[in-house]
Amino acid sequence: MLEGIDCAALLKRALAAGGEFADIYYEDGTYTNIACEDGKVERVLAASDRGVGIRVISGFSTAYAYTNQLDYRSLLQLADTVSHGVRSGLPAPDFNLCAPRRAPGQAVSLPPDQIELARKVELVNRADAAARGFDTRVRQVLAVYRDSRVRTQSVNSLGEFHEDDTCASVFMVQVVAQDGKETQTGYEPVGGSRGFELFDAVSPEELALTAAGRSVMMLGAQKSPAGRLPVVLSSEAGGTMVHEAIGHGLEADLVQAGTSVYRGRVGQKVASELITVVDDATIPYARGTFGFDGEGTPGQRTVLVENGVLKGYLYDRLSAMKEGCASTGNGRRESYRSRPIVRMTNTLIAPGKSDPADIVKSVSKGLFVKRMGGGQVNTVNGDFVFEVSEGYLVENGVIGEPVRGATLAGNGPEVLGQISMVGNDLGFGIGTCGKDGQGVPVADAQPTLLIPAITVGGAR
Repeated sequence: MLEGIDCAALLKRALAAGGEFADIYYEDGTYTNIACEDGKVERVLAASDRGVGIRVISGFSTAYAYTNQLDYRSLLQLADTVSHGVRSGLPAPDFNLCAPRRAPGQAVSLPPDQIELARKVELVNRADAAARGFDTRVRQVLAVYRDSRVRTQSVNSLGEFHEDDTCASVFMVQVVAQDGKETQTGYEPVGGSRGFELFDAVSPEELALTAAGRSVMMLGAQKSPAGRLPVVLSSEAGGTMVHEAIGHGLEADLVQAGTSVYRGRVGQKVASELITVVDDATIPYARGTFGFDGEGTPGQRTVLVENGVLKGYLYDRLSAMKEGCASTGNGRRESYRSRPIVRMTNTLIAPGKSDPADIVKSVSKGLFVKRMGGGQVNTVNGDFVFEVSEGYLVENGVIGEPVRGATLAGNGPEVLGQISMVGNDLGFGIGTCGKDGQGVPVADAQPTLLIPAITVGGAR
């Protein structure tokens, strides 16, 4: 779409009252959202949306406006609106636009926008039937299918022109089981930067049975012990730990605002020497993968912590301008309606050298966490609390009975500094990360980890 308009004129109009940088972001997306709840398909949404946002950065402040009126007159008005938010008085720079640079993309054999809606509805019905047939104690089932195909273009006052085309598919099942007064929930998601071929590798029935099995198993689980205990975090637990305990604290906008415990600690030891943390937007087909971020910066692999030492932070253009460095390709936005902000992509703790079985064998009495639930972190001091959705006792190096009601509480830098064994495996979790009212797709990953002692909440 942007090839057909005079982007240079729009950018100069946006910079008419001054500013150091301006860009235009165009987005054209198709979306599907289907939900089956209590045996009925309650929501079927198939929609498309197009729009343009124009931004000016002046004095490290941002003026941003957007529209879904795409005629040239409306875009000129949009550029004028943004320019009114700037009062630097500097003349608009001269520049020449480059030819569009297209992201290499990932091969998608079944683009979701080319699949009949009936086939997508069938998936949630199949998941519902499988979960309900698992056990008579299953009371509620929610199956959700979502997909998107989004084409984006960005042009900026540096003369850069970028294009990207991404597909994403997500499927999740949540099951509630009840036995008397006891109620437990099981949840299982799958997703990534893939098309409908995602379901060649995993079926709705598999996800439904896993979620149902977890909810029913937890009905009979004993209450978790409480106190300071050794904890083994399975690679299957996903990367909640890395995302919450350290990831958010390494986003440069939080660091610059003084709300991160990692501020001013580059070059210092912030974790065990066994720990290396990476944010990588280039992992094939991962949920947080893209060719260009929401500002046209190429997605890249950024080492944040290496052998326990903090190497740097995640930047978008604005936070990078404040420090005189380059963006790390972490300027992301939920849609054209949102200005870009610093966000993680696929964040992981790199695998180590220990056999996961040996990690479990090293624990005489503790907790094995197979699945993490939700969590929250105070980025100012690094304190966090995580729920455990599936956990087991470990006794004499053997995984034993399941337990329920466990939580993990600690401080990010302290806990990461205590990790004494890192497995040679790697497991991924997926999610939608919220920040400043925006949600973006992310993935988190970790190997099996041993925390020698952490506060476990449960029964006393």
